[in-house]
Amino acid sequence: MCIASANQILLGILSLSIATTWAGELTLAGRTDREAALYQPGEPMVFQVQLLEDGKPAGDRKLRWTRTGDDGKTEKGDAAASAAEPLVITTSMDKPGFVRLQVEAVDEAGKPILGDKQLPVRFDGGAGVEPEKLVQGVPEPADFDAFWKAQIGRLKEVPLKFTMTEVPSADPAYVTYDVKIDCVGGRPVSGYLTKPKDAAAKSLRANGAYMGYGVASAKPYTAPGTMMLCINAHGIENGREPEYYKGLGLEKYGFKNEENAKPETSYFNGMILRVLRSLEFLKAQPEWNGKDLIVSGGSQGGFQALSGAALDQDVTKCMVNVPWMCDLGGVNVGRLRGWRPDYADGLGYYDSVNMGSRIACPVTITAGLGDYVCPPSGVAVLYNNLKGAKQLDLVQGMTHQYSPPKPQQKIVLKAEAAPAAVQH
Repeated sequence: MCIASANQILLGILSLSIATTWAGELTLAGRTDREAALYQPGEPMVFQVQLLEDGKPAGDRKLRWTRTGDDGKTEKGDAAASAAEPLVITTSMDKPGFVRLQVEAVDEAGKPILGDKQLPVRFDGGAGVEPEKLVQGVPEPADFDAFWKAQIGRLKEVPLKFTMTEVPSADPAYVTYDVKIDCVGGRPVSGYLTKPKDAAAKSLRANGAYMGYGVASAKPYTAPGTMMLCINAHGIENGREPEYYKGLGLEKYGFKNEENAKPETSYFNGMILRVLRSLEFLKAQPEWNGKDLIVSGGSQGGFQALSGAALDQDVTKCMVNVPWMCDLGGVNVGRLRGWRPDYADGLGYYDSVNMGSRIACPVTITAGLGDYVCPPSGVAVLYNNLKGAKQLDLVQGMTHQYSPPKPQQKIVLKAEAAPAAVQH
């Protein structure tokens, strides 16, 4: 009886110990030894990654790390987390581009430890080498401007006709409309327009807002002094049940190589023409102040916003987050691929980098050093191609779907607009 009681006490102590060990919220925080994670070719990049439990340094865990990069090299290792000192990983790269560092906490069996919201405890970040020297992997098509002039000509052949059906508004200070706008290509522009109630003529800014990859309804957004038009990417109905969107047969749209071989047949052709028509619609609204025309979006929405700013010179500001479709030919020179269609000749007409060189308005970009859906190398090439006022914030530890609440480190690139050429 005494032995059984002792065993029960021991099991209770072990259970309490395990509960205490795993009760806290585990996170991995990382940064480099420099204020900005920027280096010269061949210089040591020193990463420091610390396992935290409820925000305090923790040990007694195994860390597994992988280093990849735009130089094609891979390094891997394992280490024990220490509460006293962060894990230090030193690497380098001998040419312009980015290094990616992934670190995850694993158990004794090598399986990822799950933290908050049952997600793996992971750090995904990196550092750059001379990002200002990155150029696009494949030259832009020689007839880029002629192609888009012809596409805009097609759009002009379709009269700007639309319907606006008022729908319930989540904010009583605004009125919301489900909008359908005639467009070339067989599908309308379809979205939600919101305006402050009783806005006077010529009193509002206009903002075109665009959505990330997926098949879904548009969303109504509001902002003071602004009418906002958020459109879905496909010209489909808004506000429908999930089964409707699942039944449209649009899975993996934009990824068909045979479609992307030519710019006219790419799925993105209709998508960008709907963006341009959405801006025409906003400019036709009597409440537009005639001055402020803004485009914004994240991921695929960033790709659409950049395209709108490039092809409609009335756009006055472009704000994008983790922009997609940047430097699609970068894989041809060995850069990390990200998540995107295979390179094809027709996609050069949709590459955000080529759009960027035609944008005159100020552009602000936020992206992640750990985002390998839209890799930082491609975003840096986009930034380099912009000719106007611009700012790029590359956030340490930020991925495509996660942004640290209090990022410890950023790379900030910023430039004013180049002075206008003097006419003689």
